[in-house]
Amino acid sequence: MQDILTAISDPTRRAALALVWDGGEHCVCELMARLDASQSRMSRHMKVLRQAGLVLDRRDAQWVRYRRNPDLAPELVAVIDAVLAAERSVAEKVA
Repeated sequence: MQDILTAISDPTRRAALALVWDGGEHCVCELMARLDASQSRMSRHMKVLRQAGLVLDRRDAQWVRYRRNPDLAPELVAVIDAVLAAERSVAEKVA
């Protein structure tokens, strides 16, 4: 659990997780563009999410594609869902 909480403690990682949480596969190039992050920075963030077991990666030529880990325990999915929902709610209130 500590690895997961550490992984989602960073706002950039939460934003990236929100993007891949839709069930689709996302190229690191897409994450870079949507989150305005350099390739090296985005790759480091995604590595943390991968090591925590939240996302899976797949090499596709020069790029890496990320997707939600479908084998996460339902309890962990519920935690991530709650964190992402709270993040959206706070962002809507501020906007």
